[in-house]
Amino acid sequence: MMNFGGVDPAFPSFEDSTFIVLPIPYDLTSTYQSGSRRGPHAILEASGQMELYDEELCKETYLAGIYTLPPLESDARGPGEMVNAVRHAVADILSADKVPVLLGGEHSISFGAVQAFKEKYPGISVLQLDAHADLRNYYQCSPYSHASVGRRISEICPLVQAGIRSMSAEEAAFMKEGKIKTFSADFILETHNWWEEICENLSGDVYVSIDIDVLDPSVMPATGTPEPAGIYWKDVLRIMKEVSKRCRVRGFDVVELSPIPGMVAPDFITAKLIYRIMGYLTEAK
Repeated sequence: MMNFGGVDPAFPSFEDSTFIVLPIPYDLTSTYQSGSRRGPHAILEASGQMELYDEELCKETYLAGIYTLPPLESDARGPGEMVNAVRHAVADILSADKVPVLLGGEHSISFGAVQAFKEKYPGISVLQLDAHADLRNYYQCSPYSHASVGRRISEICPLVQAGIRSMSAEEAAFMKEGKIKTFSADFILETHNWWEEICENLSGDVYVSIDIDVLDPSVMPATGTPEPAGIYWKDVLRIMKEVSKRCRVRGFDVVELSPIPGMVAPDFITAKLIYRIMGYLTEAK
């Protein structure tokens, strides 16, 4: 089994690690280009090629302890059952007071994670970085589709979305009800100190869900539903750095990488993003 960052599997143990990486190779409800089930493996493989010295933070983040679990087995009975499996797996990690880092897979897995975090941290809020609103009540007869994950999350805790640039009429109407706070990609690209307003809408305890399609397709073509006019590498780093400083980020996921054979750059970008976020979280301690 591969370990995130290519670190020696004997260093450190689960008990001595800060971050517990959980690969979830699942994409049953994908509706355009499938393939995100291969995302976790691609991320782990690419992470082994990273320099473990972080040039921005001037440290080796892996020394805080990164432990990689075996991939969570997919439940073929349906997305509701898979959400429940994710919930139990994440709850086990949280019970050991670790920081879960989920590698998707499709975005539907995030709701199970948020359910577990809500039990551990009742005041938690969620920051969703995404091109798509994911606020449909049902999609293809399922309330647990990747297209409904934001709606389900908003029903159990405060949700802040950033980078949004695609939605249905149903989702636009739901946004107008004011139950969630949404910041468009244009807002991020055109507003000075945009991150301050986003952070002001988050609670002390935060879970972050990053759909990799929040990045512009010129940076991230390897995703199932790419959208033009996205945000960029430094924008994502800025918001994660600020949220990590101002809030307590209790865990995060990165989902919807759909690897393109022969094109390793998107896999490496995703792996390095995850490692950099780990670094920000260790800085905040």
